[in-house]
Amino acid sequence: MDGDTWTWVVVAAVLAAVVLGVAVALLVRLVRARRDLRRAGLPAGPRWVFWGAVLYLVLPADLLPDPVYLDDVGVLLLALRSLRAARAEVPESEAGTPLRR
Repeated sequence: MDGDTWTWVVVAAVLAAVVLGVAVALLVRLVRARRDLRRAGLPAGPRWVFWGAVLYLVLPADLLPDPVYLDDVGVLLLALRSLRAARAEVPESEAGTPLRR
């Protein structure tokens, strides 16, 4: 292989490593969010709404094309709003570990 080919191989390897690192970091954050939601004492309904919103963000099927992220942001904001409302309804004595801010 010539020099240009090796350059492209190295660039592709670095990009793949960065993407893998970001994916692992996001997975760790999702696992922590799952644990925090479970410990917070929230009912299952709002937790399912949150995970449905996360799944909607990841899936390729959207209401609007992907260059316009308004539907993704709106779905996630509605899910977070339902979590906040559910958290307000849970008495402090029943709640486990508070949610991180």
